[in-house]
Amino acid sequence: MTNTKKEKWDVGTFAIKGVSYLCITAFALACLFPFVLMISSSFMNEQEIIREGYKLIPSEFSAKAYEMLINNSSALAKAYGVTIFITVIGTALGLFMMSMAGFVLNRKDFKYRNFFSFMIYFTTLFAGGLIPSYILMVKYLHLKDSLFAMILPGVVGAWSIFLMRNFMKAIPDSLYESATIDGADDFRIYWQVFIPLAIPSLATVGLFSALGFWNEWYNGMLYIQTPDKFPLQYFLQRMINQTNIQALINQGVVIDTAELPTQSIKMATAVLATGPIILLYPFAQRYFVSGLTIGAVKG
Repeated sequence: MTNTKKEKWDVGTFAIKGVSYLCITAFALACLFPFVLMISSSFMNEQEIIREGYKLIPSEFSAKAYEMLINNSSALAKAYGVTIFITVIGTALGLFMMSMAGFVLNRKDFKYRNFFSFMIYFTTLFAGGLIPSYILMVKYLHLKDSLFAMILPGVVGAWSIFLMRNFMKAIPDSLYESATIDGADDFRIYWQVFIPLAIPSLATVGLFSALGFWNEWYNGMLYIQTPDKFPLQYFLQRMINQTNIQALINQGVVIDTAELPTQSIKMATAVLATGPIILLYPFAQRYFVSGLTIGAVKG
């Protein structure tokens, strides 16, 4: 009787695992499908897209969309350089400032921590709006046509500060006390004790911050005037809208507008824009879940 129950239990467990694996596989394929469609559609012929729509397997492969982007390789390289610069500098500066804010707000000996916590939380409910922000950036900070106009607005986020603070709550106060007894000052305790223990939350916040800077285009549209300072996303958006028709006409080139890759270039630009940032996920994946869950344990 016991063996029969054990066999039934084993069969049931195997069936549950099999169904779970099938569901996970189906979900993973559903998530992968848009990326595969995006890549395959970027190699489609323009007439085929107009006639049949986007397909996983094109009847005829065409690289005209990528050729058009390569024809602007120097401008594209500059846009990549600008985006990489604002992503690296903005993420590093943001992690430093938000981790310091989380460390200070977590200290029970900081008298005004509740007041500053409320002021930071208040910004999630109300904002000044576009016009005051523009006046601040242009008139008072003099950041018109400056790369820092795309960095400063996204350096600090209230949600990320609270995530860092909640994560640091899980670090025992005894570490702070023992380091103080050994003669370490506050900054040394922050840098040598708390930061090494806060790597999961730093990886989580850094990933969100890097994604925000990599996808930056709105502030570039508002504040940047020099084409060499355009970020990647804004540069690609302008390419989609213009497709270099006017430049080719000025060069005396005869253009068949029906052959212009106006549809496939959208997918090609998406491939170029999302490809590099995907490489961040393998490095941050092992910290991502723990950074979110640990930071959400305490309020």
